[in-house]
Amino acid sequence: MTAGDFYARMEAARLPPVRNWNPPLCGDSGMRIARDGQWFHAGKRITRPELVRLFCGLLRKEGADYVLVTPAEKLSIAVEDAPFLAVALEQAGEDLLFTTNAGDAVRLGPGHGLRLQDDVPYLHVRGGLEAKVARNVWYQLAALAAAQGDRMGVISGGEFFVLGPAA
Repeated sequence: MTAGDFYARMEAARLPPVRNWNPPLCGDSGMRIARDGQWFHAGKRITRPELVRLFCGLLRKEGADYVLVTPAEKLSIAVEDAPFLAVALEQAGEDLLFTTNAGDAVRLGPGHGLRLQDDVPYLHVRGGLEAKVARNVWYQLAALAAAQGDRMGVISGGEFFVLGPAA
């Protein structure tokens, strides 16, 4: 995939304006996003990727809580770790391009940073929502790392993102 294809996919993935919708909390959705990125409703795994993508577009973070929002309703949803999983990484020139398990295309850079928590990397996807970086993607990212002073990291979008201390 070229960088142009990647950006075209980002543009095509227009999401509903959930940040503008503010209905009252109606209750619990009975839904859960597991640590491995799988979605469940009433204890059963949601197996249709299209349905998961639909719900992902309605997801919003409010403080420490997660909700699914429509213009008329807001329902809580349980998230065990991060709502998304970064499952693929591509390098396009100096940019690092991630894809999430929900099909989100994210370019590491301004507005889409990387943070480490207990040596686990998390990528900001949108509106406070993060993707836990899958182990295989973390290894790819580590292979691209270079030392800058006493830190190891990667450059993308003109910014340096720390992955750990230099050996």
